[in-house]
Amino acid sequence: MINGKRVTVIMPAYNAEKTLRRTYDEVPKDVVDEIILTDDASRDRTVEIARELDLKTFVHPNNKGYGANQKTCYQQALRGDCDIVIMLHPDYQYTPKLITAMASLIAEGVFDAVIASRILGNKALAGGMPVYKYVSNRFLTFLENFLIKQKVSEYHTGYRAFSRKVLEKLPLLENSDDFVFDNEMLLQVFYFGFDVGEVACPASYFPEASSIDFQRSVKYGLGVLLTAVKYYLAKRGMKSFPQFDPNGKKLESPKKESVD
Repeated sequence: MINGKRVTVIMPAYNAEKTLRRTYDEVPKDVVDEIILTDDASRDRTVEIARELDLKTFVHPNNKGYGANQKTCYQQALRGDCDIVIMLHPDYQYTPKLITAMASLIAEGVFDAVIASRILGNKALAGGMPVYKYVSNRFLTFLENFLIKQKVSEYHTGYRAFSRKVLEKLPLLENSDDFVFDNEMLLQVFYFGFDVGEVACPASYFPEASSIDFQRSVKYGLGVLLTAVKYYLAKRGMKSFPQFDPNGKKLESPKKESVD
């Protein structure tokens, strides 16, 4: 808890048995009130380890995709007594040690959402980010900043923090069940007028860290461009899209109740 605000960490997991415990051990327990893990039909011991760690665990019987995993995570977080929700991948690609800083920026009312950027600090390549991913990251970020009239260092980090009101307002159920979900969600945050901050995050690439291959990266890149074009058209009233419709399908958000 920070400044009277309850903090929930969500972990969208898939085959994370080798890194989950290490990730969990570095989560600041004095700040985080609850950790929720959703397993997307892993083929390893991810669920078993999560339960050994006494995490609140949900399991998809079939693989639904990265975006669908996040939808479950955020839905379960909203059903609890959270004020701030932080998405942390359990593959240890992002350091949990930034949780306190990210949560504080929201708890103190500075920002509504905070993203951890691998580009700030100029250490992405040194941390092992493949050159083609770095180049595509910079290219796509440049185009998105141009189209949606923002100026952030990257749109493609998977380490994010959100206030409860952000999650309650965004039509997240209109988004993809695949990897482009991350990008759709961040553009929705901007579209609906929330303030977004960034913190520098060291990049960490190693064999156990999850990553999409080149073919899926290309598919993701095309999805990113399409999302930015939709944002551009919707913002100017030229065409409507469910992702940017205030009446689009949202996650269920009951009044906050204590969770056992």
